[in-house]
Amino acid sequence: MATSADIGARARQAITTTMPDLAQGQIADRIGMTADALSRALNGKRAFSAIELAQLADLLDVDIHELITGEPDPKRVVFAARHAYDFATGARDVPGHADDAATLEDIKLAYRQAGEIRPSLELPRSPDGIRSALGPDFIRPFAERLERFFEVDVIRVAELSTAYCFTYLGRHVIVIPAVGNWFRENWDIAHELGHLTARPLIDGVVTAAQEGAANAFAAELLLPAAGIRRIDWQNITDRDLAGLVWERGVSTKALAKRLASLGLQSSAVERWAPQATQRLLRHHWDSPEGSLVDEITRRTELASTRRFPLTLESSHLRRIETGEIGKATLAWMLGIRPDALDVDTPPEPSDVDTTELANELGLSTS
Repeated sequence: MATSADIGARARQAITTTMPDLAQGQIADRIGMTADALSRALNGKRAFSAIELAQLADLLDVDIHELITGEPDPKRVVFAARHAYDFATGARDVPGHADDAATLEDIKLAYRQAGEIRPSLELPRSPDGIRSALGPDFIRPFAERLERFFEVDVIRVAELSTAYCFTYLGRHVIVIPAVGNWFRENWDIAHELGHLTARPLIDGVVTAAQEGAANAFAAELLLPAAGIRRIDWQNITDRDLAGLVWERGVSTKALAKRLASLGLQSSAVERWAPQATQRLLRHHWDSPEGSLVDEITRRTELASTRRFPLTLESSHLRRIETGEIGKATLAWMLGIRPDALDVDTPPEPSDVDTTELANELGLSTS
């Protein structure tokens, strides 16, 4: 059990880390304590009250569970977001995060309502380890294989501006925007895997170095250096380039950046990089012989489709049927109205006639 001295020491360390330039008197004033009371609490000579500790955690933007126990809250959802990079200023940020917040809260609610959930399996720390476990030709069934081999969930929704990942009770979740851009989707999944393998995630504090490492992880996973170096880039034809882009599931722009990072050059890639990847495929990619559907359009439609893992949906169905939760969250996941969701639910309890009940029990109501 944590003592007052333990909690005080953790609170003192949190203040030093997050607000080193703020005087204790100013901190005390902001959380409704006297300077003397805060000093004694930080030195373990008095206990923080619950409200004082909650206000201090809120002021410092730290986990109150960790302040009390010294351990991260196992139910705390910690997000890492795919950052945008401004080449002019070198700044990285998530410009759509404020608009994404409501959707992320809905996703967190879906996991909280699911009840007991299995943690993900241990992820290899290297791109080679991930690639080997997922098997050959994993690009098309990327999300399905992550769920099958590692129990890492992949969610696709149209309401988000960028990709995110988080861990809830040991379950890793990758959330991607449904924009129909399947090569961006592949990169997003690979990028977020980079964050998940480089644990721990720190909510809201994804540094430029962490973003760079996640991008490097994605590049090596989708475009491994050894294989890329074996290609004759100087003599590659547009047709072969289109086939490679389709097979690897990346954009021409991403491929051009990868070549540049490896010190390789290709006039064909440089020519196509500024253009839409779909244009290269439409003009030069050969669809499978005998195919009766437009494979490019099918892949685009799939990347536009709302997606939640079946394990999460099944958990909600079971709990709806037992009356533990309502239908609203599952309906939201499926993109339908709650009243359109055909699920058996327990009957509503009927009103009981108290007089009749008393007579049955042999009680007098007079």
